[in-house]
Amino acid sequence: MKSNTEKFGKAPHQPSLWTRADALKVHADDPTTTQPLVSADFPVLSNEVFIWDTMPLRDLDGNITSVDGWSVIFTLTADRHPNDPEYIDENGNYDITRDWNDRHGRAKMYYWFSRTGKDWKLGGRVMAEGVSPTAREWAGTPILFNEQGDVDLYYTAVTPGATIVKVRGRVVTTEHGVSMVGFEKVKPLFEADGKMYQTEAQNPFWGFRDPWPFRDPNDGKLYMLFEGNVAGERGSHKVGKAEIGDVPPGYEDVGNSRFQTACVGIAVARDEDGDDWEMLPPLLTAVGVNDQTERPHFVFQDGKYYLFTISHTFTYADGVTGPDGVYGFVADSLFGPYVPLNGSGLVLGNPSSQPFQTYSHCVMPNGLVTSFIDSVPTDESGTQIRIGGTEAPTVEIKIKGQQTFVVAEYDYGYIPPMLDVTLK
Repeated sequence: MKSNTEKFGKAPHQPSLWTRADALKVHADDPTTTQPLVSADFPVLSNEVFIWDTMPLRDLDGNITSVDGWSVIFTLTADRHPNDPEYIDENGNYDITRDWNDRHGRAKMYYWFSRTGKDWKLGGRVMAEGVSPTAREWAGTPILFNEQGDVDLYYTAVTPGATIVKVRGRVVTTEHGVSMVGFEKVKPLFEADGKMYQTEAQNPFWGFRDPWPFRDPNDGKLYMLFEGNVAGERGSHKVGKAEIGDVPPGYEDVGNSRFQTACVGIAVARDEDGDDWEMLPPLLTAVGVNDQTERPHFVFQDGKYYLFTISHTFTYADGVTGPDGVYGFVADSLFGPYVPLNGSGLVLGNPSSQPFQTYSHCVMPNGLVTSFIDSVPTDESGTQIRIGGTEAPTVEIKIKGQQTFVVAEYDYGYIPPMLDVTLK
């Protein structure tokens, strides 16, 4: 198997590398890059459903957008089953942990609306049952693209396979709330090719999901970020000197880190409607470092490209580690080279005392970061936990050059609009 740098030798750009040396600089519990503790008495958005990945309605420039004064978010959602015998334990109690852990297999796209940017009201399913071509509706991005309220929802259709798709509908508002109409015809866009991006046949643990379309502020073209893994048979990847980086003596042994092959993928649209796409080589690879770079997205600030992605402790490779949370990189141009923010890439991680408290962070252009609550300890030993499945407190970060700083915390699920569109 060729190394990462050799593999894309004839490509229009060379992927930037998140190296093992970079990851060795990750430092958990640094107050400037650690999410504040989430209290165990957090409020729950709904007792009927779990929610996790949150996707605020936005435009192609990344601005969080309200419509006629209504803020709108889309979420991955699954019914809670407190009365289902399948989730009743031997003592007759609801096993919420098992119910929560099973949610991915029944994930559906729902929407919520609010006048305040919080206090969200459930609107319901975005697509009717049977519209999506696969069993699971996984994360993506809703784009408001005109003043008539037309919305393109890009998302991941999963099982069988994993396909980046889009479905078009429309947001309708009244003085009482918001409804979604249309969303009846799902258009497949592209799948992993096995040449740049790993397929399920190459690796049953592959990832290919989380589309995030955007208009490049410099060339004006329509692009899309997504999560992937570098193509090649599982275990065949080479972790060479470039992937290891400048490590001190004693850190040259990479163990079995060849199995970690995450990358941030990119595609360019051949048309203005976002119906025809060409996949390009990854913007960033993490071969030998991590196996997941989920929900990649940009913040464009000060003429720079700030690339954010989320990852887990358990997806790190042998010999390196870091907290669940959001990681970031910065470049002066779209195709890089990218360097890790804060020297390591870590931007906002969970505290070690509550390692699973939040996940699926989304950094918005105003510096606010939304996420969901996963699980929070309810005792000092950490053996007792409370399952979340709801919005976490919003955190504000400040971006200064190649550094970031946590500066504020706000209410649960606070996602204020950056601009309001009046429908015509």
